Amino acid sequence: MRLNALWNAVVTRGPAGPGARAAGAVAALLAAGAIAMSGCVPPSLMTLRGDVDSLRVVVDTLVVRDSIAYQTLLDIHREVSEQHDLLLSTRAATGTDTQQQLDQMSRLEARLEDVMGRFQQPSQHAPATPAAADAGQLYDQAALDLTQGRYSMALQGFREFVKQNPGSELADNAQYGVGECLFAQSQFDSAAVEYARVETQWPKGDKVPAALYKRALCEDKLGKDADSRKTLEDLVKRFPLSGEAQLARERLSTGGRH
Repeated sequence: MRLNALWNAVVTRGPAGPGARAAGAVAALLAAGAIAMSGCVPPSLMTLRGDVDSLRVVVDTLVVRDSIAYQTLLDIHREVSEQHDLLLSTRAATGTDTQQQLDQMSRLEARLEDVMGRFQQPSQHAPATPAAADAGQLYDQAALDLTQGRYSMALQGFREFVKQNPGSELADNAQYGVGECLFAQSQFDSAAVEYARVETQWPKGDKVPAALYKRALCEDKLGKDADSRKTLEDLVKRFPLSGEAQLARERLSTGGRH
């Protein structure tokens, strides 16, 4: 009966392992002993029975350890599966967030390109139109010709500028330049007429005081002392703080002609 109970305990244990194999070996040993023993038990066999009982305890311990190890392995496998699922879900969420961020970056880049495109477009108020550039070049060339003594060329350039750009901020300067070209060539009568046009056509222009002063000089050169004095007094009265007014005062104090 005892051997049968041991056999049943061994074969009904958990998963196969070192303990299970040892139990099989013990069972075989016990079966062999049972066959050898017919009815009487010699003292030597009693010792063998004690050894067998000790071995059975060891086998039982190994079987229990195998069961615990197997259960531990199942728990580890389950945790690994859970971590794997968690990793997959996290990876999927991260992929979604990354795609959303990429979409946002694409939209921001599109807006940035649009803004940069607007800045790169020519401004409506920029004076870089072909007509404005040509007018500026025309005036600059005429002024250069005047300073370098090319009076005929400068006169032609200033007159062309006034004709083409009467509303320009430089129109009164160009008209004053016309008078300067004539004055430099001692054409005082014609110069006085051109200086007078600065005031009549651009009364609020900043070249009016200079034009009045040079007109007075032309009149002085032409021997029109009364007209020259009257023009100087008008200059001092209307533009007392201008530099030309100071020059006019000096001429008036000395009686003109120096």
